[in-house]
Amino acid sequence: MTAAAWDFAATITVEDSAPETLARRLRVHLQALATRRLPITYQEAAKGMFLSPPNTIHQVTEALEQLMAEDAAADRPFIAAMVISKARGGLPAPGFFDCAARLGRFAGDATGLDAWSFHAVELYATVGFWALPSTFGESE
Repeated sequence: MTAAAWDFAATITVEDSAPETLARRLRVHLQALATRRLPITYQEAAKGMFLSPPNTIHQVTEALEQLMAEDAAADRPFIAAMVISKARGGLPAPGFFDCAARLGRFAGDATGLDAWSFHAVELYATVGFWALPSTFGESE
């Protein structure tokens, strides 16, 4: 389920690999994907950013943590909730919950029901915040 929301390949330069630039590019990518209302895996995020090994997942997680800090400061839902771990059955990696706890937004068990409910709320809020308004039910 690789989802390419933006063709970054044609526009990437060496400067684009800086952490701040990667976070900015990743935010644009995830905002576009929010309209589909489906999360992506860390691997799909790395591929969508055209990252080269080594440490592509680490690069993604660092960018996601930067986005979480920005979102917390702006009182927005965590757009990082759009990225999940294939190994965790639909939850983000533990670092997502650790970062949310450091930012004062999560105080539960990162391996239990607290994690599932927190992630569901964040994902739903993210999609609601970034997805285009629905025209369903509107009259013309």
